[in-house]
Amino acid sequence: MTASSSLFSCSMHMEVLTPKISKWPKNFVSCHSKISYVETNYLKSTCYPISRFFCINNLKKTRQRDGIHCFSEGQKFQLDDVVEAQQFDRDILNAIFEVARDMEKIERNSPESQILKGYLMATLFYEPSTRTRLSFESAMRRLGGEVLTTENAREFSSAAKGETLEDTIRTVEGYSDLIVLRHFESGAARRAATIAGIPIVNAGDGPGQHPSQALLDVYTIEREIGKLDGIKVGLVGDLANGRTVRSLTYLLAKYKDVKIYFVSPEVVKMKDDIKDYLTSKGVDWEESSDLVEVASECDVVYQTRIQKERFGERLDLYEKARGKFIVNQNILNAMQRHAVIMHPLPRLDEITVDVDADPRAAYFRQAKYGLYIRMALLKLLLVGW
Repeated sequence: MTASSSLFSCSMHMEVLTPKISKWPKNFVSCHSKISYVETNYLKSTCYPISRFFCINNLKKTRQRDGIHCFSEGQKFQLDDVVEAQQFDRDILNAIFEVARDMEKIERNSPESQILKGYLMATLFYEPSTRTRLSFESAMRRLGGEVLTTENAREFSSAAKGETLEDTIRTVEGYSDLIVLRHFESGAARRAATIAGIPIVNAGDGPGQHPSQALLDVYTIEREIGKLDGIKVGLVGDLANGRTVRSLTYLLAKYKDVKIYFVSPEVVKMKDDIKDYLTSKGVDWEESSDLVEVASECDVVYQTRIQKERFGERLDLYEKARGKFIVNQNILNAMQRHAVIMHPLPRLDEITVDVDADPRAAYFRQAKYGLYIRMALLKLLLVGW
């Protein structure tokens, strides 16, 4: 495996594959491989036949030995696809956040606002979306790119005629340079990335993951609280079905001395796989039914709605879960002055409207930060660092 003049190997099962993007900077250090896992002792049985992940640990050793810069300007991004939160480590997260800060400074009609001119993004959404779809489309257009979009593709595309996801992806990739995919099935984005020859961004796959939301959530915490190590985060609401809290938990586990509280109705408790993952990473976590007490301890109260669409015909369980934990003035009174309230939106009644006026209500600022994170992702996936 070559990388400029440097040679290194990855401690993974690998197979040389054709890259998704053929134009690489000369100084790009890559690992074109079929990998069996992303993190040590995690996803060992999972295989990504086409998507390449950067061998960060080995690259650091190579960089130290050969003087190779990991994130130099013009270098290719380390990931071909953004499928799940486990793909990222702290180095990549910090670098992405730096790019997002640059995105915040881009002015209209500046040269930087045209860096994606000539590129075309397809948004393929099989489930309803407002913020995610519009923020990706806004991000693309703010960087000079163009958009092909389909909303509610489950009903108003060839999927309604029985076309498979794989066939749809193979067709749409012929029209675009990148696909942003939302699907109702967990694992759909991974399936798409397996067969696509262009980057796939997971914009939510059923109750699975939502990695770009997790990135913007962590970015929001950094911007609002000023740090990511040593924080306490309360995750509230539908933790069983909430893909946002699952992805966020994976990213929070990468930081030091983090404590996570799970506050939810019994029928939508956080699943054991996430708890086991946190335990394996040495992250302190606790389940609680006292939102007031948790709010008094936390730097971040991350509220989510109870997702009626995930209950199917068991609406009795939905009604049992709904309205149990509400962020209102009582919760605000218990919170620390520096703390913030976050929510991936949309909200129903789980945060009362009178909370909006409090400066600790960060959820609309959170949505705005999402624009900059998605601008950064598009820029990195299409043109590199």
